[in-house]
Amino acid sequence: MSLQVVVIKATNVPNAEKFGESDPYVAIEFQGIKKKTEVIKSNLNPVWNETFEIDLSGRPLTASDELQVSVMDWERVGRNRLLAQTKVPLRNLLRGGAQSESLNLSLKDSNGRPTQAQLEMKLMYKPPASAAPPASAGATGGTDPTQESQGQVLGDSLLEGDEEEEEEEVDTGPPQIDPATGQVIPKPKRKKKRGNKMGRRKLLENLSTKPTDFQIRVKVIEARQLQGGNIQPVAKITVANQTKQTRVKKSTNSPCWNEAFFFNFKISPAELMDELVEFKVFNSKKLRSDALIGSFKCDVGMVYLEQRHAFLQKWLLLSDPEDQMAGAKGYLKVCVCVIGPGDEAPSFKSVAGEETDDIESNLLRPAGVQLRPATFILKLYRAEDIPRMDSAFMQGVKKVFGIGEEQKELVDPYFVFSFAGKEVQSKIMYNNDHPDWNQVLKIGIQFPSMCERLKFMIKDWDRMSMDDVVGTHYIPLSLMCSSGELGFLPTFGPSFVNFYGSTREYSDLPDEYDDLNLGKGEGVAYRGRALVEIQTNLGELPEIPVEDINNDDLLRVQKFMRRRKYKLHAAFLNATMVSAIDAPVEFEISIGNYGNKLDENTAPCASTTQPTNAVFDGCHYYFLPWAGTKPCIVVESSWEDISFRLEGLNLMLKIIDTLEANIEQVKIGIKAKLPTPELAQLLISLLDQLEQDCKKTLPEPKPGKHVSNELDRLTREYRQFELENIGDSVSKLKQSATDVHEAIAEVENFLQILKNMAKEPQNSMPDVVVWMISGDKRLAYYRIPAHEVLWSANPEYIGKQCGRLQTIQLKYPGVKAEKEKISEVPAMVRVKIWLGLANEDDAWHKMQTEGEQAVFAETYENECNLPVVGWTKKGPLGRPKWSDSQGKCKLPREMFNPPPGWKWEGDWYVSPELSMLFDKDAGHKTYMEECYEMQSRLPATSWGPATRPWTDVKGDEMPPKDSVELPPGWVWEDVWQIDLSRAVDEDGWEYCVEATMGGYGPVEKRYHLCRRRRWVRTRKLVENAKQKKHKEKKMEEAAEGWEYAPLFNLKFHHTERTMDMVRRRRWHRKMVCEKKGADCFFAMNFEDEDDKEDFNAAYAAPRMFLTFKKPYKYQLRAYIYQARDLLAGDETGLSDPYARISFLTQSSVTERMEKSLCPTWDQTLIFEEIEIYGDPQALEENPPEVVIEVFDYDKFGSNEFLGRTKAHPMVKLDPSDARMPVLQWYPITRGPEDGGELLAAFELFLLAGSDLPFLPPKKGDLFLVPNGIRPVMQRTAIEVLCWGVRNMQKFQLAAVTSPSVEFECGGHVFESSVIKNTKKNPNFNENVLFFDVMLPREELYMPPMNIRVRDHRQFGRKPTVGIHVLKSLEEYRCDPIRREQQEEDEGVQGGLVNGGRSGEHVIEMPTEEKKKETGKALLVKAKSKLDSALLRIKPDPVVEEEIDWWSKYYASTGQPHKCKKYVEKGHDKIEVYQTALEDVEFTKGFNDFCSTFELQRGKDDDEDESNIVGEFKGGFKVYPLPPDPNEEMPSKVFVNLPSSAPEECIIRVYVICGIDLQPNDSSGLADPYVEIILGNKKISDRDNYKPNTIDPVFGQMFELTAMLPVQKDLTVRIKDYDIISSDDVIGETLIDLENRYVSKYRATCGLQKSYCIAGVNQWRDAAKPKQILENYCKQNHVTGPLFYGNNSVKVGRKTYNLAEFEPNKPVDPNAGPAEERLALHVLHTLPLVKEHVETRPLFNPIQPGIEQGKLQMWVDIFPKSLGVPGPPFNIEPRRAKDYVLRIIIWNTVDVVLEEESITGEQMSDIYVKGWISGIDEKQKTDVHYRSLDGEGNFNWRFVFPFSYVPAEQVMEVRKKEHFWSLDETVQHLQPNVMIQVWDNDKFSMDDFLGTLCLNLNAMPMPAKKAGSCKLTMLPDLTTGSEIKLVSLFEQKRLRGFWPVYNDDTGQRVLTGKVEMEMELVSVEEAEERPAGQGQEEPNMNPKLDPPKRPETSFLWFTSPWKTMRYIIWRNYKWYIIGFFLLILLLLLIFLFLYSFPGEVSQKIVNG
Repeated sequence: MSLQVVVIKATNVPNAEKFGESDPYVAIEFQGIKKKTEVIKSNLNPVWNETFEIDLSGRPLTASDELQVSVMDWERVGRNRLLAQTKVPLRNLLRGGAQSESLNLSLKDSNGRPTQAQLEMKLMYKPPASAAPPASAGATGGTDPTQESQGQVLGDSLLEGDEEEEEEEVDTGPPQIDPATGQVIPKPKRKKKRGNKMGRRKLLENLSTKPTDFQIRVKVIEARQLQGGNIQPVAKITVANQTKQTRVKKSTNSPCWNEAFFFNFKISPAELMDELVEFKVFNSKKLRSDALIGSFKCDVGMVYLEQRHAFLQKWLLLSDPEDQMAGAKGYLKVCVCVIGPGDEAPSFKSVAGEETDDIESNLLRPAGVQLRPATFILKLYRAEDIPRMDSAFMQGVKKVFGIGEEQKELVDPYFVFSFAGKEVQSKIMYNNDHPDWNQVLKIGIQFPSMCERLKFMIKDWDRMSMDDVVGTHYIPLSLMCSSGELGFLPTFGPSFVNFYGSTREYSDLPDEYDDLNLGKGEGVAYRGRALVEIQTNLGELPEIPVEDINNDDLLRVQKFMRRRKYKLHAAFLNATMVSAIDAPVEFEISIGNYGNKLDENTAPCASTTQPTNAVFDGCHYYFLPWAGTKPCIVVESSWEDISFRLEGLNLMLKIIDTLEANIEQVKIGIKAKLPTPELAQLLISLLDQLEQDCKKTLPEPKPGKHVSNELDRLTREYRQFELENIGDSVSKLKQSATDVHEAIAEVENFLQILKNMAKEPQNSMPDVVVWMISGDKRLAYYRIPAHEVLWSANPEYIGKQCGRLQTIQLKYPGVKAEKEKISEVPAMVRVKIWLGLANEDDAWHKMQTEGEQAVFAETYENECNLPVVGWTKKGPLGRPKWSDSQGKCKLPREMFNPPPGWKWEGDWYVSPELSMLFDKDAGHKTYMEECYEMQSRLPATSWGPATRPWTDVKGDEMPPKDSVELPPGWVWEDVWQIDLSRAVDEDGWEYCVEATMGGYGPVEKRYHLCRRRRWVRTRKLVENAKQKKHKEKKMEEAAEGWEYAPLFNLKFHHTERTMDMVRRRRWHRKMVCEKKGADCFFAMNFEDEDDKEDFNAAYAAPRMFLTFKKPYKYQLRAYIYQARDLLAGDETGLSDPYARISFLTQSSVTERMEKSLCPTWDQTLIFEEIEIYGDPQALEENPPEVVIEVFDYDKFGSNEFLGRTKAHPMVKLDPSDARMPVLQWYPITRGPEDGGELLAAFELFLLAGSDLPFLPPKKGDLFLVPNGIRPVMQRTAIEVLCWGVRNMQKFQLAAVTSPSVEFECGGHVFESSVIKNTKKNPNFNENVLFFDVMLPREELYMPPMNIRVRDHRQFGRKPTVGIHVLKSLEEYRCDPIRREQQEEDEGVQGGLVNGGRSGEHVIEMPTEEKKKETGKALLVKAKSKLDSALLRIKPDPVVEEEIDWWSKYYASTGQPHKCKKYVEKGHDKIEVYQTALEDVEFTKGFNDFCSTFELQRGKDDDEDESNIVGEFKGGFKVYPLPPDPNEEMPSKVFVNLPSSAPEECIIRVYVICGIDLQPNDSSGLADPYVEIILGNKKISDRDNYKPNTIDPVFGQMFELTAMLPVQKDLTVRIKDYDIISSDDVIGETLIDLENRYVSKYRATCGLQKSYCIAGVNQWRDAAKPKQILENYCKQNHVTGPLFYGNNSVKVGRKTYNLAEFEPNKPVDPNAGPAEERLALHVLHTLPLVKEHVETRPLFNPIQPGIEQGKLQMWVDIFPKSLGVPGPPFNIEPRRAKDYVLRIIIWNTVDVVLEEESITGEQMSDIYVKGWISGIDEKQKTDVHYRSLDGEGNFNWRFVFPFSYVPAEQVMEVRKKEHFWSLDETVQHLQPNVMIQVWDNDKFSMDDFLGTLCLNLNAMPMPAKKAGSCKLTMLPDLTTGSEIKLVSLFEQKRLRGFWPVYNDDTGQRVLTGKVEMEMELVSVEEAEERPAGQGQEEPNMNPKLDPPKRPETSFLWFTSPWKTMRYIIWRNYKWYIIGFFLLILLLLLIFLFLYSFPGEVSQKIVNG
């Protein structure tokens, strides 16, 4: 890929020489690449003819690129002079494909004045294969703006401009939230309407950046009104760079494709939603650019926002992107859907009766507005704060060689603006981090657009490598515009937009967070901002994509750049749970680039806390020991004052927060089942508050203070309008609301509207970013939107976190934590943040009521340790004697001068590093002292004491264990013990090669030279007085403040060690402010200039603190009761969980529970003497968070993190406070996944002198949860139905054959019996277990039920092979059954519909007591009745032939045109469910008898395959028992259970058809076939695969026998046939036959509508209706059925009569006996499964969760014990019949005359062409030459054989797609006949004159006479319904005139009339009455005579005599006669003149 420049010649080059002529050469420069021609000496018209190749390094040109061309004068001595120059724009080379351009350029002089010089050049450009077509010119289509049509708005949801209605509603269902706007779809209401004048589209927010499986399905159905005549259309679909295309359709502009395409992606939702879906329709005959007819594009997000994430049966308006004014180019009908994991795929099948659908009402294009060309004009002014992007290597080289120019900024930015797949970019500003582009970028679009987001990107140009992205910013289009009456076009700015991405610090290494710069994930740092403005121009497209901004705009935008000073204050109160301990930790707060500590270009400010060593909290985490001096920071910055925007946003968010809190309260009230009056009170106060909030005024920009733009004004109007609307609706709702649920639903709609408005697109104030820095490394961050902490004088507008104490959990940047599975929190910070104008920061100081603010100067004193000399400042320090903390800058104390307005208070003093003041046991009442005994050896010697025989964990020397001093106030609790609880050997030793290297292990090796063991001893705090003295002593020691380290760049510690060579201490001096608002940065006294140069003010920034006089002491009690549903951490599928509780500076752990996912700890953890600074009242309002983390203990390796949750404690300032905390469930999460729940409560007591409540009771050493907080227990019964286990997978390579089940609930364990052998019978013999246990009374505290399956193996082993945790037993609760109630039930029967006995205790089961003999007897009886009935009935053969099972299916699916006879006869229909039968509502998944619980084993890890290892089948019933054990127990619920012995059954599987199967071949099709698997039986129907289809019709029945429940899982698998490779699985579905068999809903065989003994609805069940009814009554304890004669039956208390069911129904000749029919009618009133077809989704393990298509089928189960079932249905697919269509073309009339003969006559050489569309075998008549009046005579016969399915009215076409295809592809098409009239040309292409398309099923009647034959006879989109259409299959023969037309202009034009006769005959008739093609033999039926054409009809060069006679003689005879007469006359004259003189002379002579 390259750019070629050919420099040809120049003329009139200016002469710069005084003597002689110039020596010209040409210099070319492009993006820093320079080329030169040869020098031509002394020539002002030089010729070069030189070619230069510029390598573009794989990058395409853009519209803004230009070439700099200069003509220079070469000088031997001195500088070469510029003679003339010009810039050559390269945008003309971007038309697509390889391009070249010849140029003749006029040159200008160095001042830009024109010269006479001309330069001739040629440019050639070859783009890369991937380069897109030009970004400049086109847009995405458009239509004629004058065309009137009212399209709908994406189902009225793209932009909301609809009508809302007032007054009361008619429909009272749940509210429908519109997916696109987030607003409610208005319900139908009565009375008047009000127009909604505003509308906005919903945004896709908070999308995940984690790659997920997605599938986009596209079905291209048909196109209509495509422009062009006789075109060959093909549609191409592109989704995110994947392109697929349909088949080419021949000669039609209304093609019908009906083809589906599947696009699979593994991509994050955030990326996918911005990808484009593009539809293009091409004419495949033409070549290249002319081929496109029209296109349509939208983004994927657009589709995703629609209902069910799909466009269904939508028409797209196609337009030409190049020619926007050309109007509609046609319409394309499509279905598109986006499917993610777990989404159900909508059906793409068209609804019956939609054939005549109206394009206009279902057109997909925005809001009834005509699509129009438009231009987005982006005015790009400037950018600032762009970070460095390039290496400084070249700068360094230049500096060394002294080539240096001034220091350059190492970034070359340019700006890219993209929308809807097009992009345009600005010029590159080289070496500039604050570029002033001042350019206008334009993109042509089609408006309103179907794409949602504008994308801004700043990139850095690189010469050598790919350009880097600096940052990306998206703006949703819907925030910039609005539809509706008060709507407005997209507008934006002038306003800055902020860019975020990876950290700003430059590194030559690749940036691990690069993805953040592309807008993927949350940016962690500010990366600059750009000032832009957007306008929209309707009705025009850009000619030039990039041009310069005019000066007026530059002046106008100045006012938007006015800055004001802001101050950002922060006070850090605590930093806890710190995980970084390698170096001192500091926190930095920045806004924009202000406060960025690591950027040397920013102004100095006190933006960081002082570096502090973290202190261990005694359990796990570290904290920063700030004690009473809390660090403060202040950052000064300058921004535009946009407070009016942010205050408006804050007001909206405040309204939303209040409303959400109120809604939550009402919902809690509903859940707690409060009385209606109290609920009503809550609701009314909610509505009052909302009404009041809606009346609040939105802030307005103040003139002189704020500068607002157009979008500000419009947004404010929009918000005001919506608030008024909501206010009105609320006041009406208050009066009309009757139901709380409905009212809350309505209020939630208002909430959604408010949320849509609470967005601010023009937020130019950057976010506040908090960073944790350790050393020079940024570790973790947190981003806070500026508006949240913005101060405002009006309390309504203040940010919700402004000045408030908030707890922030920092995050690791990018996806690092997720990828590396880092579980720990980087740090938790309690901080107050305030942002406001600098002159308003008094407000911040007033908020700080709790401590005193102080400012300090800071410097460090550094010393080194020299032998002999000791500690001194004079040695080789390696840093200044006095410096900043990092030693980078010299800071002697004398250099500091207080800044103006400040003065010193007191002298310099030593301020020790804070962690020195902390004992390791601070805050603990017990502490474990530890020391390590160290031993070493030399190779081949024995162990002995090491050089340091006793050390601490860090390796620092300490005294021997017995010399360890006990601190004052402590006593030993036990003696020194060896710690054996670690990875050590039996004596406690652990070994390593070298102690300093670490890496200890428990096994001794010969190469180990070091070993150690840990000794521990616990001490306990007893006395506080000694402790205090000790603390004071510690303070005195720390007063010296020295910190020691081996070297300055290593970590400092407090006690001197032998290796330490350096030390330092910190000095502080306090300053006080004399003048308000004075800057506090020091004026330094420099001793010499070098110091001045090296000085960086940032290092001398003052420190600020909030100092507290004394802390308050608190005690926290954490009541940890239990957890449920934790994640599994071990391979067994269980965990050994313990919880770690962290609260500020302390943390503690619970005991460990072995092998449980639902541990009950029942433990109170007490945190003693927690010191908290600040006002207790404020703490009560906003207590610190308690963080609870759950871990799985592992003996080896680190413990696995299971999840985390947070809670706020109840604060009690008075310990005698009587309130009791309530146990609550807190959700536990591990990253994005759910990790169970924790039941806990927390109390925080202020230790104020009065006594605390008593400590809770103890169990061993642990405190229990006290009474009053722990749940109240009651006696409860749990009945367990223990039915069996299924599908148990192997455990440790052995099959699970003898399982038992263990049930554990609330600490009570019960075990079932053992199954002897699961292969013979997987059910338990003893089915019911009974628990009598004490369980919590409140459902909230109910413990989970743990189900554990153990396998009984040899040698007494019982491994756990599977577990299931049932989170709650609530759904299994029922009322106990009293004995007397039971007797009543048996005596008196209730209504049948309720299913017999009243409680939930009846298990309704089909019993299996029927003996086989009974079954056989019934069968014999039925057979004899059947035979006699068949003798009586002789069905009508014609009817029988047409009526089949498919007739019933089509009648039931609403396709009456495929089953007319069946519908007319009123036969039965069946239920066709659109889901699996288990998902039909009334069946409840067939879990009524027993539920299926999936058993799991193994760890919970996303990446692993499924953990499911089997199933447990059973059920539970929970009910209270009487508290008195002597009272009588209620009856058991699980009674009358069926036998659990296996039953042999016949299984019939009917597979009907597949729908939208996933294609497996490259053609986008598949060759599917069915495979059935049941147990170890497999039936494969591979031989009957259906070639080349994704909608196969199988029509197959498979019959198998099986033992239930041993073989219960039926798998129906659809596979793709492959001739070479193995067959792929398309998808499969699994059916649990056992659940269907045991269900009370009788899902074994669906009940037919009527009882027939023959015919298509013949009874197929083994049992007759009467027998089924008897069984039902017996199982459900209902009396009956009692038959009275044949026509009446009593069941229970109700009597049914046959006359009620069949009032005057004509008797079906096939109907069975009356009593059976009556029994069947009664069964239909019961909740039983009816005859049905279910639609089951198919899934594939490769793409789990994504549906691969659907399968329509059903299953019948016949137990053999009931006898032989009836005959199966015949569901074979219908076969096509063969027909022959004979068309006789008699004549044509009024055909347009296209040609002009040599004689000037209009004429045509007419012939007629015909074919059946889809078969495409064309036949032609002979040519009627020289038709002068448009008449043609032919008498010509076309013969078209074809196959047709009469019942479905479709033609079946079988043909191979390609010559290499193996199979014929079957297509079902409309039987369309194409007739075309052509003009024959011998020496050029024939001319197309006209066409006619006739559907043989629905064709217009022909005209009898040519005169009455008009275009209005034909149906089109506008006249379809008014024209009478007939079917040739009914008429058999038609004759008359039909019009032909041409519509290549888009309008139909009549071009002739064809007289023809059409006859349709079957193949048999065709053989009886043969007829040849054309006029060939057999020329009969009827015989065709040659046409009687005028004698003028002939081909001129084959008939010379006729040509003479009919062309020449006819047209020129008078000329010929005249010519001959003239010749005769001339001959006479000649003869006269010739003979006259002779004659005269003779006469004279003769005389």
